[in-house]
Amino acid sequence: MSNNLFIIDSHCHLDSLDYETRHKDVDEVIENAKNRGVQHLISICTTIGRFEAMKQLTAHRSDVSLSCGVHPLNVEDEPFDHEKLLAYVQDPRVVAVGETGLDYHYTPETKALQQSLFEQQIEIAKQVKKPLVIHTRSAREDTMHFLEKGNAQDCGGVLHCFTEDWNMAKRALDIGFYISISGIITFRNAEELRDVARKVPLDRLLVETDSPYLAPIPYRGKPNQPAYVREVCEYLATLKGISVEQMAEITTQNVQRLFNLKL
Repeated sequence: MSNNLFIIDSHCHLDSLDYETRHKDVDEVIENAKNRGVQHLISICTTIGRFEAMKQLTAHRSDVSLSCGVHPLNVEDEPFDHEKLLAYVQDPRVVAVGETGLDYHYTPETKALQQSLFEQQIEIAKQVKKPLVIHTRSAREDTMHFLEKGNAQDCGGVLHCFTEDWNMAKRALDIGFYISISGIITFRNAEELRDVARKVPLDRLLVETDSPYLAPIPYRGKPNQPAYVREVCEYLATLKGISVEQMAEITTQNVQRLFNLKL
């Protein structure tokens, strides 16, 4: 497998991979990725309490950047520590705030708390001038409402692992946000998502694994890993009618622009 590509996995959870039975350590995961042209990873933390451990896990790697925030499904895991999150996201290795957002699919009963923490994280992102990493599920209207009302265009961001409709994508693009495509694009029943991806301008697309979740075909049903972002890149290139080399170059430039990464 040629590794002369330069792909960035813009969203993975290196602290959630299986280091007991599947991977020897984080270095093995990253080498697997590099062997397939994946040269840089952004590892996303979903609670404030897990950030220090994730930072330590990847402390020796210059090819991993970090993001820290409170995921909407984790809002009740611990009391929200505004000052601690503000301090963490000012770390030079942290390139974004999140993932944050709204998820009414699994825990609609935490809606008010989700909204409160989402608003606070939008403000933190603007304060530190770093983009937002957004999770949204069954909450299209409210997600866009809080981003637009909160002037999130001042910090920018990405709707990660996008599975929503074109109307939501268009509203996100209108405030300068990016759309990130995961392995879901390869699933047989994802035709609506493919239609959206065809419409999103090339200069606003990112690719990601969201590993260890949502492995693309042909690995569907198995644990995902950053190496598999290559399948996403290849599939998206075919969908857009360009070469995988072009897609890798374009999405890498987009990641560098959005996250102010100098690679």
